[in-house]
Amino acid sequence: MRIGIIGCGFIGQKRAKAARDAGHPVTLAADLDLARAEALVRSGDDTRATTRWRDLVESDKVDLVVVATTHDMLAPITLALAEASKHVLVEKPAGRTAAELEPIIAASGRTGAVIKVGFNHRFHPAFLKAREIVDSGVMGPLMFIRGRYGHGGRVGYEKEWRFVPEISGGGELIDQGSHLIDLSRWFLGDFTEVFGVTPNFFWDAPVEDNCFLTLQTAERQVAWLHATWTEWKNLFSFEIYGRTGKLHIEGLGGSYGTEKLTFHQMLPEMGPPETTSWEFPFADRSWNLEFEEFLAALAEGRRPIGDIHDAYANLDIVGKVYQGTKP
Repeated sequence: MRIGIIGCGFIGQKRAKAARDAGHPVTLAADLDLARAEALVRSGDDTRATTRWRDLVESDKVDLVVVATTHDMLAPITLALAEASKHVLVEKPAGRTAAELEPIIAASGRTGAVIKVGFNHRFHPAFLKAREIVDSGVMGPLMFIRGRYGHGGRVGYEKEWRFVPEISGGGELIDQGSHLIDLSRWFLGDFTEVFGVTPNFFWDAPVEDNCFLTLQTAERQVAWLHATWTEWKNLFSFEIYGRTGKLHIEGLGGSYGTEKLTFHQMLPEMGPPETTSWEFPFADRSWNLEFEEFLAALAEGRRPIGDIHDAYANLDIVGKVYQGTKP
């Protein structure tokens, strides 16, 4: 497939590499910084860089487009691409509100465009192994999840676009919090009861730097989640509890530490569990695996793992928390 990239920053570059690793050329790239777009495309008769994202909507030289812009532009660009019958991999959260995704869902239904959302955490090896263990049934019915995710920002962080609500749609809840929500939905299903608080403890900004969530399914399974921009040593911890076992995922590589999965299997006599651990010290391949899954879904005519409907459910939860925490 011929790939287009809109937004050629850090994430756009990762997506371009994943496409090329899978043998698919990047034929057109758009960025407000033309030099950045030019750096992303490779020279050749069929490659081009532009500052106009609408060039990709109008082009007949792209089949699948990656959208990796600021949050305010994710939905309008994806909508235009869907209306042009182009498949899209749009970065999470796919928009600022669930309402922004409704016309995209309608357009994709009319044109057949498939919209995948960048929930790459599902494709980390520890999560893929955890999914395999849960699906095997050895943990019994799942009871609850406890997740924590955070970093400490950087000097001048409060002056960046993520702290401008008109652009970002919110703070840490819509940022790292949406990954925790997505992973929790992946294991527990839809949440029918939502409660959260979104305080600002440290950064001088109009959006929250922390979020604390309690989510419950119709079967009364619970996800208890905390995402923070005031985690002074980067942290990722995700625990899945079943009636007969527990899974603990720690680290995501890099500054979050070596990715590790630990499985504690309850014994019939209870007491200390039988423990098995796996470490994944190699480079992060979640971007490649997610791209390959999208291509497989297109080839097989099925829903991709982590699509626009998952993003809608995610943003619906985010919106309920924001609405409930307004003064």
